[in-house]
Amino acid sequence: MSQYIVSARKYRPDSFESLIGQDNIARTLKNSILRGQLAHAYLFCGPRGVGKTSAARIFAKTINCSNPGPDMEPCGECESCISFKEGRSYCIHELDAASNNSVDDIKMLIDQVNIPPQVGKYSVFIVDEVHMLSQAAFNAFLKTLEEPPAHAIFILATTEKHKILPTILSRCQTYDFCRISVPDIVRNLRDIAGKENITIDDKSLHIIAIKADGAMRDALTIFDQTVAFCGTEVKYEDVLKNLNVLDYDHCFNLVNAFLSGDHVSALLRFDDILSKGFNALHFIGSLSSHLRDLIVAKSNGLKALLELPDTLIDSYKEQASRCSLKFLYDALAITTACEAGYKASINPRLHIEFCLMRLCALSGGLKDASEATAVATPASAAKAPATAPVAAPAPSVISTGGEAVAEKSPSAPAPTVAPSPRKHVAKTPGALSLAALKKQDSEQEATVTADASAEGVIPSDELITEKWKELAEKYSDRPRLYTTLSGSSLQITEEEGRKRVVFFVTNKAQMDWIREKLLKDLDGNLRKLLGTGRILLDIDVTPDEEQPQKSYTPREQAQELIHANPEIRNLVTDMGLDA
Repeated sequence: MSQYIVSARKYRPDSFESLIGQDNIARTLKNSILRGQLAHAYLFCGPRGVGKTSAARIFAKTINCSNPGPDMEPCGECESCISFKEGRSYCIHELDAASNNSVDDIKMLIDQVNIPPQVGKYSVFIVDEVHMLSQAAFNAFLKTLEEPPAHAIFILATTEKHKILPTILSRCQTYDFCRISVPDIVRNLRDIAGKENITIDDKSLHIIAIKADGAMRDALTIFDQTVAFCGTEVKYEDVLKNLNVLDYDHCFNLVNAFLSGDHVSALLRFDDILSKGFNALHFIGSLSSHLRDLIVAKSNGLKALLELPDTLIDSYKEQASRCSLKFLYDALAITTACEAGYKASINPRLHIEFCLMRLCALSGGLKDASEATAVATPASAAKAPATAPVAAPAPSVISTGGEAVAEKSPSAPAPTVAPSPRKHVAKTPGALSLAALKKQDSEQEATVTADASAEGVIPSDELITEKWKELAEKYSDRPRLYTTLSGSSLQITEEEGRKRVVFFVTNKAQMDWIREKLLKDLDGNLRKLLGTGRILLDIDVTPDEEQPQKSYTPREQAQELIHANPEIRNLVTDMGLDA
């Protein structure tokens, strides 16, 4: 049995050309070698698995190569390249700072720096995870890093640049490695699959690339794991099962349920996802990503932002065409708020289920069970009056990119428009419970209020003043608020076909509190009392000159009493008291 080598090691880049996704860094390093402008210290920083250590090894191998190519690629045939490939090079030294982070380790490194290279021009010291060095080790390294021998070059690699001392950063040329894009990862995995005679489709490769989160090493590890599970014939369904990733179809079906207001299907699908062991937070995160992709797909100029296989882009465009931008923006706002509040929620499942119900309500199709259409039995139909009109079925509404299109039933007659705008509720004797009767009464009351608002009746100043007293009585259980409302003066003006009612309080803090906490409630209750929406309630602070002067000290209270009562004033005068 031959020795197995994982793909991350077998296909590790060995030249600048094979370095994936870091073209600008590769070009800069090659130009510096070509022009002989080598710095004495480099810092390679960036996320894990993006090629920092590989780039350091390629750079070290190239500057010691005896016969580099015209594009500054190592030849792989000279003594320096062969010794490096076989792991016996005395010119290139690697130090793992995660396990060798003491002052003694740095002192040993400094002793090696003074030894000139045996083969090649430079002694290259690659210090990986350099942020793990202790404070004392950093300080011991400073002088050597600033003024090393002419043959010594240091390459420091780290994933946490913010932990490096500023004195170290100032002595190095810094190269920031970026995350590798999904198309680059997919392209590299496709080439490796071809070399290994593995059959895999683009959708599976995209799933692996997205799961890798910009790290090529992670992508190769996941690729090996997938091949171990599926064999040489990799199927999309097996990849989803092995990696425990949600299928795109789940999000497509959920958005269809949102558009139709079908909260039952949405909740059942969420339950099915949980039963398969998926993380609930990852579920809502994938839904947010799906809504984001729908917004991008709806905008023609943002196609480059879709990191999806071509077979899926058409599906996104088709569903995006059936969604209005307002629906997508509102839905994305709900899902992102759900993600933010997930960890603070006491009942996480209920938190997400309520989010799904809110998403179903965005289309206006979410209905209560009590609002379902009642089906009349033959017996009840026989008792009904012969002249009773038969209501035509309501036309179904299909959302098409923000526009509502009514789909008429071919067999239904045109609906008859009643002359009165008031809503009539048919009452069948003995068919309604007490709760249903109360609900009908409240619906009729709400309809009357809505009708009054629609008629645009402007109330008189006297009626507003009278209803304001009734409004204050509604808050009699809150004494301080009741005192404020009942004692405040009103300023009523008419503007733009409505009455503007301003009530005054004594200070700005009181005004700010009422405006933030209570003004909407007061405005709504006043409109209900007046039976019209043609008013606008506002609040202001009473001007200083109009506020009554209050007496606080005993002397001020005594003077106020003397001025208000002539008898007391005469008594003070007769007795010669100090007023």
